[in-house]
Amino acid sequence: MLFKLRGVKEDEAEEVRALLTERDIDFYETTNGRWGLGFAAIWLHDDACFEQAKSLLEDYQQQRFEQARAAYNQLCLEGQEPTLWHRLKTHPSQVIFVLLAVCIVALFMLAPFLFL
Repeated sequence: MLFKLRGVKEDEAEEVRALLTERDIDFYETTNGRWGLGFAAIWLHDDACFEQAKSLLEDYQQQRFEQARAAYNQLCLEGQEPTLWHRLKTHPSQVIFVLLAVCIVALFMLAPFLFL
């Protein structure tokens, strides 16, 4: 197994597939299946290619991280980074629901100690 696909954005998975195809590394994929019980991943046919593929994947992920960090830093410089206040203005019901859920969970966790 080279690369787990659970929780991976489709563009990233497509770029990994393209990278492996470009380097002539033979691979296959498995999916989660109909009910999500499977193991979605990219697998290699030949174990001899594993180290080369792993090295390529590490370089790719480092490059993707640096691009994401640069994009975030650019948003911060422009004053457009996502903040709690911005989220509250754009999705007030979602923020209120999450805060209410956090308060309810905290109440249940602290209730035994508060009512002793």
